[in-house]
Amino acid sequence: MESNRIEQLLEKYFEAHTTEAEERDLRKYFSGDQVAEHLEPYRPMFAYFSEAKQERSVRQVPLKTRRHLYQWISVAAMVVLVAGVYFGKQYQERKEAEYAYLQTKKALGLLAANLDRGKEKVAYLHEFEETKQKIYKNN
Repeated sequence: MESNRIEQLLEKYFEAHTTEAEERDLRKYFSGDQVAEHLEPYRPMFAYFSEAKQERSVRQVPLKTRRHLYQWISVAAMVVLVAGVYFGKQYQERKEAEYAYLQTKKALGLLAANLDRGKEKVAYLHEFEETKQKIYKNN
C-alpha cells in the first residue's frame, strides 16, 4: 500500500504538483532502509537532494562597486543635458535678438534713404511754391 502511495507521490513530484510535506515524505521514504526494489533507482536522486540542501559556500565573493560609477555617470549626463538646454535657450534668444536688431536696422536704413529722397523732392516743391508766389504777386 505504501509503495502505491509513494508511486503516486513520485508522479506528482515529476509533474511539480507536490506540496512541501509530500516532498518531505518522499525524502524520508528514500532515506530509509525499506525502499521497494522497483523504486530503488530514485534513491540516489533523493540522497543527492538531501546532501545538496546541506551544502554551504564559505568562499568570499568580492563585491564590485562599479554600480556607483554608473550612477554618477548618469547624474553627470543629466547635468550636461540640463545645462545644454538652459544655455542653448539663452544662445537661441540672443541670436533671435541679434536678428531682430539687424532687421530693424535694415528697415530704418531704408526708411532714412527714402526720407532723404523725399526731402530732396520737397526742396523742389519749395522752389515751385516760391515761383508760384512771384507769379501771383506780379499779376
